[in-house]
Amino acid sequence: MKLKSLLLRYYPPGIMLEYEKSGELKTRSIDLLELSPSTDVSALVEEIKRAEPLITASRTEQVSLLVQRLQEKLRENSNHSFYLFKVLRAHILPLTNVALNKSGSCFITGSYDRTCKLWDTASGEELHTLEGHRNVVYAIAFNNPYGDKIATGSFDKTCKLWSAETGKCYHTFRGHTAEIVCLSFNPQSTLVATGSMDTTAKLWNIENGEEMCTLTGHLAEIISLAFDTSGNRIITGSFDHTVSVWDASTGRKVFTLIGHCAEISSALFSWDCSLILTGSMDKTCMLWDATNGKCVATLTGHDDEILDSCFDYTGKLIATASADGTARVYCAATRKCITKLEGHEGEISKISFNPQGNRLLTGSSDKTARIWDAQTGQCLQVLEGHTDEIFSCAFNYKGNIVITGSKDNTCRIWR
Repeated sequence: MKLKSLLLRYYPPGIMLEYEKSGELKTRSIDLLELSPSTDVSALVEEIKRAEPLITASRTEQVSLLVQRLQEKLRENSNHSFYLFKVLRAHILPLTNVALNKSGSCFITGSYDRTCKLWDTASGEELHTLEGHRNVVYAIAFNNPYGDKIATGSFDKTCKLWSAETGKCYHTFRGHTAEIVCLSFNPQSTLVATGSMDTTAKLWNIENGEEMCTLTGHLAEIISLAFDTSGNRIITGSFDHTVSVWDASTGRKVFTLIGHCAEISSALFSWDCSLILTGSMDKTCMLWDATNGKCVATLTGHDDEILDSCFDYTGKLIATASADGTARVYCAATRKCITKLEGHEGEISKISFNPQGNRLLTGSSDKTARIWDAQTGQCLQVLEGHTDEIFSCAFNYKGNIVITGSKDNTCRIWR
């Protein structure tokens, strides 16, 4: 084996190794999930050298510099203060969803007007209108990290794949017998998964537009789906109170997670694929061992339905958002609640960590989004201005841009 190059991965912190093995170029990663700005660099580099045979003594200095760059990145944007940059009246009819590409250079909006629009974040200019659906465009996504393709899922029962560069439609995926309400690209950007009110999910080949397989077994609508980081598995959450894990290459069900006693609102894997987090209308989140499907903890404390939940990039922290108007942060290792985020005057429908993991963003029916300190639970900023409830909000990959989407029919860019 011969090491060819070392590449940085900022979030979660890591170093990617490109190496040659029997004539083939391969990659693997050194995950530095415990890295903090105060980590002793030389001790860490010695540890890396012991664990990774490709990192020889001659590479010591290079690896030290890379680790220092990762530490700088963790300090960057972590105390960013946001101001309103632009207000976009995106569509005539109500918005359904907003999504950013990885760099945050552009974003998409879906609407009841049957279109998806692509926008330039810096200028607020409309780049393309993606037309062709015959009903509400509800689920939308970029194929991040690449960002050159867009998928749209519609109440017309189809999903369409588009070029982000030209706005041209590559494929229309037909086969569902009811509305498509969630979708996701796999990390390799070779598949799109769609979840539908018809109780099934389907996997589609991006290259040729063919259906690869149908995931059947749920007894009610599928409202949440996500791939794990490797792209090998997919998780589906349903109104039948269960979550299923599937093999993405065969469509075979690996296991079903049974334990919630009401509809599922969110289901996702931790970054290292070791844990699964599920949120439910039963007011709890459950944590499951992703290797055997066993429940390892039930996170309680909320007085009303859990509407959203997430891990931070490293999988150390869990955040939950509830209809009770509060959010909570739990430690994934101890499963204890670290802090409570109080201040919203209405239900919180969206929650996410910034890439550095020290800030949380929430969007609420009280017409505000808020930025919080993830450790102390202190509200650092209230993003005000929307005149109706916020149903969508997100950080970009660097954590220095926020986008909010509201029922007032505007998107706001904060930076």
